[in-house]
Formats: sequence, C-alpha cells, structure tokens
Amino acid sequence: MGIRILTDSASDISQETAEKWGIKVIPLKVRFGEEEYLDGKTLKPKQFYEKLVETDEIPKTSQITPFEYEQEFKAAREAGDQLICFCMSSGVSGCYQSACMAAMDYEDCVTVIDTQQFCISEYIIVARAVELRDEGKSAQEIVSVIREELKDSHVIAVFNTLEYLRLGGRLSAAAAITGNLLAIKPVLTIEDGIVKILGKARGSKKSGNMLSEMIAKVGGIDFERPVCVGYTGTDDHLLQKYLHDSAYLYEGHEECIQTAEVGSTIGTYAGPGAIAVAFFAKK
Repeated sequence: MGIRILTDSASDISQETAEKWGIKVIPLKVRFGEEEYLDGKTLKPKQFYEKLVETDEIPKTSQITPFEYEQEFKAAREAGDQLICFCMSSGVSGCYQSACMAAMDYEDCVTVIDTQQFCISEYIIVARAVELRDEGKSAQEIVSVIREELKDSHVIAVFNTLEYLRLGGRLSAAAAITGNLLAIKPVLTIEDGIVKILGKARGSKKSGNMLSEMIAKVGGIDFERPVCVGYTGTDDHLLQKYLHDSAYLYEGHEECIQTAEVGSTIGTYAGPGAIAVAFFAKK
C-alpha cells in the first residue's frame, strides 16, 4: 500500500518539483479573455506575467471540479493506495468543497485537508507531508502531524505595486495612485484562510524590514521544517536582493531555503515584483 499526495497549482509547486517529490499537482484553469490555460502546465509563471503586463484585463481562474478529483481518488483506490489531498483555503476557493464532494465515496482511502493557506504557504505544508512520507510515516500519521502543525504555518508577503489590487477591484483607483506615488508597499499575510494586510511601508528597504519584523513577531523561522521564498514576475532579481539584505535571518540555514515562482492565484493581484516568505514558526 502506497501513499499518494495530491494538491492544486495554487500551491505554486511546479510540475517539475512535483515529479521530483513523487506527488501530483492538478492545475487550475486561467483565462485571459477567450484564451484558457492550465496553470503551471500550459502557462508557466513567466508567461503569465508577460501576459499580465500586456493587458488591462485581470485574468480569471476556475476551481478544480469534483470530476477531476474523483479521477485521482479512483486511481488511488484501484492501486490499493491511500491518498492525502491538500486543498487551497476554502476561504478563497471552492476547490476544497469539490474535493470533499468527490471523496464522499472514497472515505476508505482518501483524506481531504483544507490547508487554510495558498501560494507558498500551501507549498510548505505539502513539502512537510512529503518529508513525513519519506520518513516512513503512515497516511494516518501524516494527516495527524499536518493537522497539528497547520497552526504553525505562515506566509508574509510584500507587494511592489498596488496597481493590480486596483485592477482586481480590491483597492480604489485614488488609493492605488497615491500609494504608488508615495512608494507605499503593503505587507500581507494569510490568516484564517484569507488575505489580511499587516501594514504598509514606504520604500523597499522599510518593507523588507517590516517583513523581517513580522517573521520575528510570530516566533521566528523553524529551519527544521520547510521554508520557501517566492517571487512574482519574469525574473528573480528582487528576490535575490531580499535574500542579500536579509542574510542575517537565514545565516547558517541557506541550504534549507526552497524557492518558488508564484503563479496566478496571488500573482493576479500582486503583479510583478512581490516577495513572499513561507515558514513554520518555532514552537
């Protein structure tokens, strides 16, 4: 009996990383006008941001259907495997509800978990499950540990621009213009399954300092569990600058840090130039 791990592309786990870890990532669908793509598959993050900056229209994403989940659940049962399905927060998407509907006839072999996270904070939860699987833990043991550790998972992000929040209807035009003129950068997190603003900083240096302050406020980074830094845009130069400027946070643990390209789920509202850190807080 094997253990299968399934998640969605809102986790920002690339198809290449999924193959390396021996897991399955179901892509969400992303629509630009009449064109539809599979997130992370037929539309890679770099291509997504190229399209995003070329249009004034915010792309739409659609949730994974119960049928798509059931196909994976059915394959697990036929192989005699146990499957753990990690879903992006039910507070922002119907994927969890779709997975629960599909799992109704597969309670003997499928467990569905609402991570209450998305983006790279969902990434580290799945990465933690992969670690536990590779340590030889049973499916039941993995589920028990993950459910206990969900409360320790955090993500803190700094957006470089307010423009895409405005385009997505999350911010007024006047506030976006004023914020951009003053170089105001919002610092955000995911709390109780939804995005919340922790504060606003003026300029890149102050936003980086605030990010570090917020990490310390929740207890600091537990480097014994997965840590991931992510970025939006077509290149990682701002990410490298952040890592350089914040080297004191990661000193001695550089080999523990995983990096990810943040895709459409957050990228639609962040736009290029955002930086995020996902980690488990020290107990």
